[in-house]
Amino acid sequence: MIAELLLKSIYMKKSLCYSVVILLLMFGAGIYFYPLMPEQIASHWNFQGEVDGYMSKFWGLFFMPLLILFVNILMFLVPKIDPKRINIEKFKDSYGNFIIMFNLFMLYIFSLTIAWNAGYYFDMTLSILPALAVLFFFVGQLVGKAKRNYMIGIRLPWTLDNDIVWDKTHKKGERVFKIVAIAILLGLFFKEYAFWFMFAPLILGIIYLVVYSYIEYKKLDK
Repeated sequence: MIAELLLKSIYMKKSLCYSVVILLLMFGAGIYFYPLMPEQIASHWNFQGEVDGYMSKFWGLFFMPLLILFVNILMFLVPKIDPKRINIEKFKDSYGNFIIMFNLFMLYIFSLTIAWNAGYYFDMTLSILPALAVLFFFVGQLVGKAKRNYMIGIRLPWTLDNDIVWDKTHKKGERVFKIVAIAILLGLFFKEYAFWFMFAPLILGIIYLVVYSYIEYKKLDK
């Protein structure tokens, strides 16, 4: 048991090291490309791949790294401040995996943004969808391993109240998010409806999980 916790602690340190490297790459890229960027930087695209938002050069290059820095601080604080942090210890490896993949996803988006503003034009929607599918797959992995806590997972009154309901709901949740990942990949073949290939399964899946978990809870209540 002690050896297992030690290994998981080492793994979290590994994910912290990866996160620091990724953040340094983002800030370094922002500094390097700053003189090469236009004064107004395209910063947001709609699902048709059209630019619909701009930022000043400084915020266009440094808003995302600063945001990711803040998000990372929160993610690494969660296992320390959650009242049920002992349960988070049980799935630290999956949590560490998710942190790494989240940071890689944001680095990828940041790289696409720089490339676009440097004059390399491409279909932003089709470029993002595969990475988004991978991210949702890892969300599913994390949800499937999560044990009852107040910060990570499908936190409903009835899942937080009972370990059995929590575990059953999160096993279903793992499948739901992996199905969403597959649906996002299918959206690559129907670009005009790509948003719905993600949004519809996600909303339906969330509704299903809420209803399913409540029914399971009422069964135990009886």
